[in-house]
Amino acid sequence: TAARALKTVLQGILLSSEGEAEFHEPPPLHGSNGCRISTLLFYLREKLNSMNLLLYMAPMAVVFLLPATLIMEENVVGITLALARDDVKIIWYLLFNSALAYFVNLTNFLVTKHTSALTLQVLGNAKGAVAVVVSILIFRNPVSVTGMLGYTLTVFGVILYSEAKKRSK
Repeated sequence: TAARALKTVLQGILLSSEGEAEFHEPPPLHGSNGCRISTLLFYLREKLNSMNLLLYMAPMAVVFLLPATLIMEENVVGITLALARDDVKIIWYLLFNSALAYFVNLTNFLVTKHTSALTLQVLGNAKGAVAVVVSILIFRNPVSVTGMLGYTLTVFGVILYSEAKKRSK
């Protein structure tokens, strides 16, 4: 069933984060945060459609992230202006990056609209496992046996989840 598949995905996340040397958040918190976000997305999806939700969330993200950026990143405005004076292409890079971020959010909301918040969470876990494999192949990042076992378990859980969704239709 889908519930067993999700349990497998969550166990894979916990196991892989336990074996990750650079991971600082306690593993159970990592898994439970994903469940909380899925629940919130499901609740909000019932109250608002995807596009309205994106319309409300984007300004809120700016309100919270802009002050945090100005506080945490020393002289970020001065550095950005200096880079823009040296090379005008930096403005285009920033605009392109912003557009990509918008389309990632739009895609996430559309996936939630057409499937479910739970499916979005499972896809996010699969994306994380793929990102780890790519980073190992391209950048030769080290990974422990425990971490690799966790990533394998996560991918196995994603496959089980997709099979359970196919059977339920």
